[in-house]
Amino acid sequence: MVRAPEDYYKRLIERLRKLSAEAEWVEFKCDNDNPQMIGEYISALSNSATLNGKSRAYLLWGIDDATHEIVGTSFSPAKAKKGNQELENWLAGLTEPKVDFIFTEVMIDGKKVVVLEISRATVSPVSFGGTEFIRIGSYKKKLKEFPEKERELWKSFENTPYELRTAASNITEEKVTALLDCAAYYTLLKLPLPTNRSAMIHKMLDEGFITEMDNGNYEITNMGALLLAKNLNDFRSLKRKAIRVIQYKGNGRITALREKVFTKGYAVEFDDICDYINTLVPQREEIETGSRIEHRMFPEKAIREMVSNLIIHQQLDIHGAGPMMEIFETRIEASNPGGMLVDVNRIIDTAPHARNESMASFLRIARICEERGSGFDRIEESMGDLKIPAPKVETSTGFTRVKLYWYPRLRDWKKEDRVRTCYLATCYYYVNEIEVTNSVLRERFGIEEKNKAIMSRIIKETMEAGLIKLTDPIAATKSRKYIPYWA
Repeated sequence: MVRAPEDYYKRLIERLRKLSAEAEWVEFKCDNDNPQMIGEYISALSNSATLNGKSRAYLLWGIDDATHEIVGTSFSPAKAKKGNQELENWLAGLTEPKVDFIFTEVMIDGKKVVVLEISRATVSPVSFGGTEFIRIGSYKKKLKEFPEKERELWKSFENTPYELRTAASNITEEKVTALLDCAAYYTLLKLPLPTNRSAMIHKMLDEGFITEMDNGNYEITNMGALLLAKNLNDFRSLKRKAIRVIQYKGNGRITALREKVFTKGYAVEFDDICDYINTLVPQREEIETGSRIEHRMFPEKAIREMVSNLIIHQQLDIHGAGPMMEIFETRIEASNPGGMLVDVNRIIDTAPHARNESMASFLRIARICEERGSGFDRIEESMGDLKIPAPKVETSTGFTRVKLYWYPRLRDWKKEDRVRTCYLATCYYYVNEIEVTNSVLRERFGIEEKNKAIMSRIIKETMEAGLIKLTDPIAATKSRKYIPYWA
């Protein structure tokens, strides 16, 4: 935690003094500087801040507990010790898990006020000396004595997604509009631009892009920065979340032809990212009606879906990794941190599971992505239009990678490409209530009727892999229809 300017603390003290009674995340003292008491309050106030939806809690000396008048204090945390240890080091050593806190001395009308600013508990209840504390009204109690509060606290950790945590704090109204492209928000939603900054700030609050702090300034949430930042480099913890696009020579990673990092917010720069990728997508020439025509080897619709998936499905709390698109001579790969939330074999039919739900909701409203779980359906549909393989998905606990392949002829496809495409095409047709026959699958693969035996072999390979099955095991060969193994 970084100490803010003195003016920040003066405004903070004035706002806290106006509270009608001590909140569970604020405590006032005069001169009580007992180290054990302070440590227990760090635990209690940090846990209570989480329960009350606050990013910080406060212990103030020099404020009368009953009247909230400034009376001053003789407490000097910089000089205080516990045994031979400095107070701050002693407190930090007995606090688990480690939580940020900072002491600040402020002079107001010649009277000293000390502010202890404490970060909220984030992953588990904060304890001091092995004991967890909580505030019940204006009283400090042991957490274990209130099991319902403990359950509520643990639930709070689960209900605070990374996208709603803080990216930058103590930001003025002017700085909010300097860091976030608020005007782009109105453009995306096709709304008229307000004539004053206050109305714009109110809308940013409503969307959860910013939250108001206890001193009247604002915190920008990770979601606000990731969607609307004018420059993600302005947010230290989010620099690596910018989308990287790399184009390589050939099909290996030895020679990179160009690399671009898109440092604006995802919503602000989404169309530019897609347009840039599409300019790099390899093209092939065909002769049509005597003219040489160039065609992109991969569909624009698939590119758009891949980029939107990168954004809404990445695991944001994995540090040092971000979303990336890589373009090769005959394939495209999209990688993001975090494993798939659904079985890879069920990507076509499974209901949507967006890892970053608040971001996904806004991007849907802005018509950038959908939340219907149709992303891979649309990729498969567009790949089918070009008669090229269905998307391949690789995943583990730490990453997800989607690959698109292009081949000039069906005989160039690998067996796994044929089987995967037959299976995913069957899933696509099944969820769209289209009966799957040899003829329907031939259309997907671009196989002529005279070569239907080729399609029969691919169907056999897919059935042997256990991915599709007959709807009627005793049906005549010409009447056979197929469904996914899970249907």
